[in-house]
Amino acid sequence: MKIYGYTRVSSENQKNDRQIDAIKELNIENIKIFEDKQSGSDFNRTAYQKLLKKLHAGDLVYIKSIDRLGRNYTEIQNQWRFITKEKKADIKVLDMPLLDTKNDKDLMGTFIADIVLQILSFVAQNERESIKTRQAEGIKSAKARGVKFGRPKKAMPDNFEKLVELVQTKKIKLKETLVKCGISKSTFYRRVKGS
Repeated sequence: MKIYGYTRVSSENQKNDRQIDAIKELNIENIKIFEDKQSGSDFNRTAYQKLLKKLHAGDLVYIKSIDRLGRNYTEIQNQWRFITKEKKADIKVLDMPLLDTKNDKDLMGTFIADIVLQILSFVAQNERESIKTRQAEGIKSAKARGVKFGRPKKAMPDNFEKLVELVQTKKIKLKETLVKCGISKSTFYRRVKGS
């Protein structure tokens, strides 16, 4: 039997120290801890897929909480069954001792784990949808207040329109104008379109 850990955060700039610390307390080697830094909306994650390839019957996977596995209700259920039924490996969720397929293999333990898994999977997906809604509302509100998103527009020289005219009449080369303005070709054409 091999013991693994799996951690996930939603983006590169988030830290998963809390999850790693909890798993390391179980004396799991670093090389057996798989870390993903991407959304939990699906399971096409590099480290997760590597973990699945390593898993064999009797192995054990620790995760800190069910939402670290994923945030898609149906997919969490499917992955849980894939790991426990097809791979015949076990899962222990540290924050929810009822989700422990290693110790509770009788009918009652399996029944309770299935119910808890369904509830927590629902909560995980519901939270994901709430985050998306709050984010969209926040963006809409910010835009209504005049907040601009993205990089600020680069200021063009005062004679930009004249430079455009010179380029269009082939009196100067586009490359020369790009250097003078300090912009890329695509930016130049976007500005021409907008001017």
